[in-house]
Amino acid sequence: MHPRILIVEDDPNVALVLYDALSAEGYATEHAANGQRAIEAVTARSFDLALLDIGLPDKDGFTVCDEFRRKGMLMPILLLTARAEPDDKVRGLRMGADDYVTKPFHVPELLARIEALLRRTQTSPATILVEYRFGDVFVDFYRGRATKKGRPVELTTKEIVLLRYLIARRGLVVTREELLTEVWGYQSTNTRTVDVHVATLRQKLEDNPHSPHYVVTSRGEGYQFLPDGV
Repeated sequence: MHPRILIVEDDPNVALVLYDALSAEGYATEHAANGQRAIEAVTARSFDLALLDIGLPDKDGFTVCDEFRRKGMLMPILLLTARAEPDDKVRGLRMGADDYVTKPFHVPELLARIEALLRRTQTSPATILVEYRFGDVFVDFYRGRATKKGRPVELTTKEIVLLRYLIARRGLVVTREELLTEVWGYQSTNTRTVDVHVATLRQKLEDNPHSPHYVVTSRGEGYQFLPDGV
């Protein structure tokens, strides 16, 4: 089955270029000309990736990206932006986007980024993990929801993805560098980002965050999810 890609682009000429390029590569594509139609599309059907323009006529791409994630949509999101300012790029990534390409874009580069995002998603065992229960915590990864002792727990999209990645490799030590590459999509020597997110997960899900039972530290290596606790 060919990967399904949603093109969210209000410029008909750019949309046509994207449609032709993706169709030629064998992707199944659907086009939404504004943010509201994009939200309706992802609510009604599943997609493997979304190409999301920031400069939409009704809701900007940042807002649409945030709404995708709030609805629990975990597909990769590739932003298309005419804005080269670093702050805009950082904002998009913080809203839940996985990557970005600046307009005017080079089609081969765009296709390579799409292939990389799809490959990372499709080869990860975390993508097939729909729900999971441990202790008094239940996580619905498909809808992006969690409960603890039956009460809702607010998790960000990145926290959901991080937890799913760790649970998919339960019992194994996962390095901070691997988490940065596979969950955040970039390589860096600054692993503080991982530590902060793990600490937040513990605060929300562990009975005693300072002595965690499930998301534990492997000193000098990384983190490990223990399904039966310690």
